[in-house]
Amino acid sequence: MTQQLDARTLDFAGIIRPGDHIVWGQGSGEPQTLVERFVEQRKRLGRTSVFLGGITYTNTLKPEHADAIEFTGYGAIGNLRALVKAGAMRVIPCHLSYLVPYFEDGTIRSDVVFVQTSPPNARGEYSFSLTNDYQQAAIAKARVVVAEVNDQAPWTHCDAALSTDRIDYLVPVSRPPVGLDPRPLGECERAIARHVGRFIVDGTTIQIGIGAIPDAVMASIGDRRDLGIHSGLISDRVADLIESGAMTNARKPIDTGLAVSCSLLGTSRVYRFAANNPAIKMFTLMHTHRLEVLRQLGNIVAINSAIEVDLTGQINAEVASGAYVGATGGQGDFVRGAQLAVGGRSVIALPSTARGDQISRIVASLSGPTTTGRNDADIIVTEFGAAELRGVPIAERVPRMIALAHPAFRESLERDARELAKRGAW
Repeated sequence: MTQQLDARTLDFAGIIRPGDHIVWGQGSGEPQTLVERFVEQRKRLGRTSVFLGGITYTNTLKPEHADAIEFTGYGAIGNLRALVKAGAMRVIPCHLSYLVPYFEDGTIRSDVVFVQTSPPNARGEYSFSLTNDYQQAAIAKARVVVAEVNDQAPWTHCDAALSTDRIDYLVPVSRPPVGLDPRPLGECERAIARHVGRFIVDGTTIQIGIGAIPDAVMASIGDRRDLGIHSGLISDRVADLIESGAMTNARKPIDTGLAVSCSLLGTSRVYRFAANNPAIKMFTLMHTHRLEVLRQLGNIVAINSAIEVDLTGQINAEVASGAYVGATGGQGDFVRGAQLAVGGRSVIALPSTARGDQISRIVASLSGPTTTGRNDADIIVTEFGAAELRGVPIAERVPRMIALAHPAFRESLERDARELAKRGAW
């Protein structure tokens, strides 16, 4: 039987046991009040473990909280970077499409799940609201489910609802959900967007990630017609395109007429737009990121980012200057899924330099892990152009990649390329 608790006096004693593995929503799906109370009470609850996804934009979690909590996640986007840098969080490298099976087979345990929901609809169904990625799989294995019912979280159409029968404790709150403001767009981002835009035509289905470059791309394609979206997130810019009539999802071979995602991440603008909007449907990772689904999307352009790309097309999207700052995330899923679709393309877009043009992001050899191998390379874009690598021999890839680098680094990259070729590194 569901028990309602007051957020002001919420006590996890008797709900959370020492040794429990706790899971909660990431990004905009973070149940902020539950997390805050849990962190406050952590020491008297005993040692616990938390899987917190890979994206956090709140400041609740601190490295010192590792005194009673063992943190794990699949990445370090946003404020999780501080936890990883301090050694307070361990990163599990994996594709997002693996997370649901990991919960299902117990690779990642979920004894207790914190979930943010909207208030129920007329049928008494609670919506997963802003994030519906791996939470259903975690809930299916949980001993205890604690729902933070936020009256400021929109009721959204999901592939399943959360019934009262599956909620053990219900905690009503009223607070703005976690949001993310659009990034400022500079000339570099606009130039990259122009190059990416060459591959987006009327009827294209798009997948985007987080950041200024995806925002710039979406802001630049308002003149297209019948665009579609099948993505890990829907942002303010997507809402703009749908509202303007440019993005109708009408030509998608599956989920026709629906904007498909597993999360909403932006400002109150997109959250209001998605509220009870039947044109937007939130699926789990088993639909948004599975190859079997992606390959059915036909003309899909998947747009992802990188920290650096080497001269053969290998991509590092995780580590910069020795620090873990990114994630494997959905990149591998969409890179391969898009290319398996008939007419699909994969774009990796990044500025050519970092640290005020002091460091080249087009490199002879990666300084970090290979997030996506060169076997899956398709289109690489910087502000200097687009290099198409699919089906292209390494010897031809190298000059195309050097042309994407900032002019200040091209000569040194040519020297490095000759040396690597001489050593037989390729």
